[in-house]
Amino acid sequence: MEGVLQLQSQLADYTTSLYNEKEFLDEQFTQLQQLQDESNPEFVVEVVSLFFEDSERLLNELTKALDQQSVDFKKVDAHVHQFKGSSSSIGAQRVQNACISFRNNCDQQNIEGCLESLQQVKHEYSLVKNKLETLFKLEQRLLKAGG
Repeated sequence: MEGVLQLQSQLADYTTSLYNEKEFLDEQFTQLQQLQDESNPEFVVEVVSLFFEDSERLLNELTKALDQQSVDFKKVDAHVHQFKGSSSSIGAQRVQNACISFRNNCDQQNIEGCLESLQQVKHEYSLVKNKLETLFKLEQRLLKAGG
């Protein structure tokens, strides 16, 4: 029983840190979690996994689009807009904020700014992906422990 209580405490502390310390997540992630129930216990993991797949595709598209001789800023902006929307839908606040900055650079047709923004978006995405994967592993450990 001690193990379960310890895991529950660890999970609660970790989850709190994702919201408070660095603002990786916002209330949208909480709302996503509230949609999960016994009939669909993997709901959050499934939605976030789709976000990961979509994000990888969009990051590849953005990298390709910015690598062109003549950059189509409308196309880049459309990809960033989509990325901003999907990150917003799972509550990935820092990714969303990086996308807002990215879109400003697209509006100004600032290629250097866009390239910097792409690196920032990749960085924030990588951080939130690692944090969420850790969160899911903690939840799985708790389930296996009977909590």
